Amino acid sequence: MMATALQTSTVDLVARFPGIVSSDARPGYTGFIVNKENLVEVATAVRDEFGFDLLTAVTGVDYIAENKMEVVYHAYKTTGGAGLVFKVQVERVDPVEVPSLINIWAGVDFQEREAWDLYGIKFTGHPDLRRILMWEGFEGHPLRKDWKEPFFEEETKPFKSRWPEGKHTFAEQKNPFRDNLNFPKDFDPEKYTVDKEEDLYASLERYSTKDVEGSMKTDHIVVNMGPHHPSTHGVLRVAVTLDGETIIGLKPVMGYLHRNHDKIGERNTYLQNIPFTDRLDYFNSMSNNFGYAITVEKLMKIQVAERAEYIRVIMAELSRVQNHLIFIGMLMNDLGAMYTPSLYAFEERELILDIFEAVSGARMMCNYFRFGGVVRDIPDDVLHKIKGLVSERLPAKADEMERFLNENEVLVARLKDIHVLNAEDAVRYSVTGPVLRAAGVPYDLRRADPYSVYDRFDFDVAVRHSGDMMDNYLIRFDEIRQSLRILEQALKQIPQGPINSQKPAYQVRVPAGEAYGRVESPKGELGFYVVSNGKPNPYRYHVRPPSFVNLTAVEKMCVGTKIADFVALLAMLDIVMGELDR
Repeated sequence: MMATALQTSTVDLVARFPGIVSSDARPGYTGFIVNKENLVEVATAVRDEFGFDLLTAVTGVDYIAENKMEVVYHAYKTTGGAGLVFKVQVERVDPVEVPSLINIWAGVDFQEREAWDLYGIKFTGHPDLRRILMWEGFEGHPLRKDWKEPFFEEETKPFKSRWPEGKHTFAEQKNPFRDNLNFPKDFDPEKYTVDKEEDLYASLERYSTKDVEGSMKTDHIVVNMGPHHPSTHGVLRVAVTLDGETIIGLKPVMGYLHRNHDKIGERNTYLQNIPFTDRLDYFNSMSNNFGYAITVEKLMKIQVAERAEYIRVIMAELSRVQNHLIFIGMLMNDLGAMYTPSLYAFEERELILDIFEAVSGARMMCNYFRFGGVVRDIPDDVLHKIKGLVSERLPAKADEMERFLNENEVLVARLKDIHVLNAEDAVRYSVTGPVLRAAGVPYDLRRADPYSVYDRFDFDVAVRHSGDMMDNYLIRFDEIRQSLRILEQALKQIPQGPINSQKPAYQVRVPAGEAYGRVESPKGELGFYVVSNGKPNPYRYHVRPPSFVNLTAVEKMCVGTKIADFVALLAMLDIVMGELDR
């Protein structure tokens, strides 16, 4: 059965809340603007009356010329269909305050903290509003339009010093500290005391459950896992409170890999951002390019060349296959089956990277998509190679890995009946991707809100129903098989023709407006929110990474389980720090 076109019911919030909600009438913008005082009431109705149970993105925007700060919310239904965009605008005078929606959608937790950290928007009623990507002693809110980094040269690229004369100077030479840092006014290093992270530990204490029922009375200890623990998959640190071996409190600490991707994106031109997206989830650069390209194409209102649509799908699905194979290999590594399973997985990944290298010139940072298509065609011999992989090698290898692993008694003992998330909690915490589907919610953007040419393929949404670690592991195999089905059809149907609907250009003209584009990346929903003011650089560029939002649920997943299961539970979320910290 082919995917049917989804019926999108238009929700009229203005009629439901006269005088409280108005339509966003700015040219190129959509959605509704809600009075700040009534935000919680309207948001509750959006969830309960209109059925938008999944709030995926919370984005701050600084409209400095109009002296306004805006928070943009994107809500969707887990049954599929188009989303609902609602916004709240407040005067740009500190303290900038907006009510928190954490009691309606728990998944806003980290996203509200991010908006506080980078914009200084204070979410009243948020129980744990601390900085999240910057450190606690950091001065200022870096995404505000009037905040300048220490190496500041100009608002937008290309910088005049580099182009066209090419006479650059090293930014380090301009800064008295020869380093990328500014000190606050009247800073005295003699009097400075190092922040002892009291806020973090106070928060951990506040959210720790009391003693485990019926167990011996023991002291609680706080253990810091990471940031250089091999199984936290990068520089993630998790502060854990233990009662014996039971986790009773847990707070992730992130930002060790933060490089203010959003700010760099607003300095760059639209085209310069494509290679920067490669570096988010560096395992899946093709998926990252995909999400960004369709967002800017929405703004430009352009069609994508037919052949390029198929090439994009082929690249994205190959990326998903290798991502899930690596997930399985690295999960075995985390459980203690060192090297062998992960090297089996890496062997298949290398073959897929050979294809990426043949079409784009790079194995990991592919920089392959362009607005309106892709940068190069697939050579015939490479297409032949892909067909061999898809029809013979990859299905056989997936079967082989299942045969080796699925009934391994250590694996089954470690994964079976260890609960990850149930459907209700997964939706409440804005979890997307395989973890949501393993909890029994068949929500996959390729079906729920189809993009590109996914509506032309016959495939099933992989779903499992017990929500334990075993299901989370097995669903990756299900998804590999569905990706191979899509790939077979795409390779059969791919037409001849041009690979880009636009002429190659260094600059693209993007009309003023906003767009939110999202794709089903291997880890969940990858969204980009871009605001254009008609100039060559995005006014607002925001990434909504699945790793970051999915991690919101880690506390819910782990409290009450044993410390020995923590590493495996964290592995289920399949996080990559490149997109988590940005």
